[in-house]
Amino acid sequence: MSAVRAIFWDVGGVLLTNAWDHTERAAALAHFHVDQEEFHGRHEMVVSSFERGKITLEEYLDRTVFYRARPFPRDAFRDYMFSLSKPLPGSLEFAQAFSDSGKYFMGTINNESRELNNYRIEKFGLRKIFRLFISSCFVGLRKPESDIYRLALETTQIPADECCFIDDRALNLECAEKLGMKTIQMQNVEQLRGDLAKLGVNP
Repeated sequence: MSAVRAIFWDVGGVLLTNAWDHTERAAALAHFHVDQEEFHGRHEMVVSSFERGKITLEEYLDRTVFYRARPFPRDAFRDYMFSLSKPLPGSLEFAQAFSDSGKYFMGTINNESRELNNYRIEKFGLRKIFRLFISSCFVGLRKPESDIYRLALETTQIPADECCFIDDRALNLECAEKLGMKTIQMQNVEQLRGDLAKLGVNP
C-alpha cells in the first residue's frame, strides 16, 4: 500500500458546520418566517450556479428571498447566514496538528458559495492549515463530479493512491475512490484519528 502524502478535507460536516445546507436553510427560514416550500423551489433552480461561483450571494438572495418585499432587511438575513457557521468540536485542532507536522500536503475539496467560503477561510483561520482550496466556487465544479477530484490530483501532481480524502457523505467518497484515492467517512474526531492511523497517517 502506497504511503499517504496528501490529505484532502471536506469543510462543512468535517471541520465546520455546513455553510448553507438544509439544516442551516431551515433555521434561517424559520427565524425570518419565510415559506420553506416557496423558497426551496427557487433555491433548487439556482444552487448549482451559486456554489459554482456563477452568481453572487446578492444575486442568490435576489432570486430566492428578496424577489418581493420582506419585513426584514437584507443585511439581517445575510448576517444570519454567516452566523450559522461554527467549528465542529476538536476538528480544526486535529487538522492543524497535521499541518504543523509538515508531513502531508493539506488541501480542501469542498462545495461552497464564494462569499461564505471566503468568510469561513478567514473567520476560522483555514489558511494556516491548508495550502490549497479546491472549492466549487473557485473551480466551477462540484462534488461528486469526478473532475473536481481529478483537478486536485492534477494540480498537486500527487498520485491518487498517495492521497486521502475525508468527507462526511458516502457519495462524495465513492467518486474519489473510483479515481484511486484513499477515503474516510468522517463521523467524529476520534473515529477519524483511528481510521487515519490504520492508513499509517499520524500528525
